Amino acid sequence: MPTTNRLAAAICLAILGAVIAELVKPLMPEGTGFGHFTLTSAGIGVVVGWFILGPRVGGTYVNAINSGITSVVILIVVGLFTFGANEMLRQALRHRFDDPMVAIKAILEEAIDYAQYLLDVKVIATLVVGAIVSGIVTEFSYRRWR
Repeated sequence: MPTTNRLAAAICLAILGAVIAELVKPLMPEGTGFGHFTLTSAGIGVVVGWFILGPRVGGTYVNAINSGITSVVILIVVGLFTFGANEMLRQALRHRFDDPMVAIKAILEEAIDYAQYLLDVKVIATLVVGAIVSGIVTEFSYRRWR
């Protein structure tokens, strides 16, 4: 059921996903084709915000901050898996894998490679602040428009 806290969570994590995508772009190698990287990250943020963060509020602000941190961790894991799977599919269409297990292993390898770009100080600080702000804004919207 649509509620304001779900909407607030979806908007907050969509913005955070897009900001993180834009922060990561300069850290990646020259000539990287990003395609819909920012939009995909924002879309993942919408889904995680709507289904994970939005329903978890309704307690204290500390619980909301914890839910925000949990949601950002889920956002990162789902994003890494999504982009790893996308890269694996791109390579699979070029016949680079001999069997399906090698392709599945490649998803994890690509996700680990992409995770290294998240180890920048600006990215980590943005993730932490974004998690806290997302949790607080979602809790505030729950209390204000209950």
